[in-house]
Amino acid sequence: MDASYIHVVGGLYRELCMRPGWKEIYGSAGRAASAIAAAGGSVCLHGYADPIADDALKQRAVLEQFKVDLTSVSDATTFHYVHGLAIPSITAQSPQQTNIVITQERVVRFGMLEGDAIIHATWAVYDPQNVSAPVHFAQNGSTAEHLALILNRYEAKVLSGVNGAPEQMAQALIKDCGAEVVIIKLGPQGALVYTSNGAEYIPAYRTGKVWKIGSGDTFVANFAYQWMSGKTPIDAANQASKATAYYCEHNGFATTEQLDNYAPVPVTLSARCRQGYRPKVYLAGPFFTLAQLWLVEQARDQLGALGLEVFSPYHDVGHASANDVAQKDLAAIDSCDILFAISDGLDSGTMYEIGHARAKDKAVVIYCENEPGNALKMMLGAGCIISADYVSAVYQTLWKAIEL
Repeated sequence: MDASYIHVVGGLYRELCMRPGWKEIYGSAGRAASAIAAAGGSVCLHGYADPIADDALKQRAVLEQFKVDLTSVSDATTFHYVHGLAIPSITAQSPQQTNIVITQERVVRFGMLEGDAIIHATWAVYDPQNVSAPVHFAQNGSTAEHLALILNRYEAKVLSGVNGAPEQMAQALIKDCGAEVVIIKLGPQGALVYTSNGAEYIPAYRTGKVWKIGSGDTFVANFAYQWMSGKTPIDAANQASKATAYYCEHNGFATTEQLDNYAPVPVTLSARCRQGYRPKVYLAGPFFTLAQLWLVEQARDQLGALGLEVFSPYHDVGHASANDVAQKDLAAIDSCDILFAISDGLDSGTMYEIGHARAKDKAVVIYCENEPGNALKMMLGAGCIISADYVSAVYQTLWKAIEL
């Protein structure tokens, strides 16, 4: 095959999301192939596919003009999400498969559940895609003359054996793994790009909406395309970050023209956050039914996972006398940096908390799906940020908090 092709190998999975509704066949490799093709690259997709996935991916390949080389399996792995920030339940039906072996000029390799890919390449980008036990690129015998690793902070810690600053982890990986480039994704702080020339940070970008599922795949794909096309690692990573923002905002893959005309605002951290401060968020919302309690629990966990310090009246005060609850809750609002409100149902306590927060000039983000616009007119006029999408509301809270 023409050496200009980028060969992408990795998971090809069914993806089901309850809210927002989503039912597609992508997986890391499938999404990366679409992203590279949209950007203008020639790409060949490799992976394990059952008959339904095989048919769907071949049709997509015709429409998006990429090639496929699929290995047949009886059943596809399925990822079930309640929402875009939820930990998915995974249905893995096929037994472990024979390894896929690829010898090509340019290869993007993702970790997989059904088997493994052994690659021999001149240029390779590797994302282990393993939340429990990531493995080194060369552990299965893979080789590359020029290797870029793209890792989250946990993967970098495990693979480097260093529990320290991102620069220390990246330096160890450059030394021990033979990588030419190490990128460590740092959430709202963007990403660290480390090469033999040293470390440089590239920003994440703010978006009006956030479609989270597959955002990491999109970053890997766009970095690989840009880097393998001759851009420096820094320029390639920055373009990938912009392309990821486009994907999150539009739930689609940017063409070169669209990316050139796209100008998202970089996420900026306040001086105190750069020095390690954790912004405090007050979690307002009713907790009188199982559904309400479930959502409060989800929001508390996910805001905390993004690095915020969360005060939750249900968890931190509980049920007590009206006077005791009111005094503790209002004091917590006074000491917080931002308030995140779950407002469906227009619970009176939540409305009061929003009003108190704005009276104290606190930033407020409201998640509300089911109330008419005129019911939120006062909150909108008072400067609250309102979103009908849960994941977008959580990220709006994070971005606003780290700027303060």
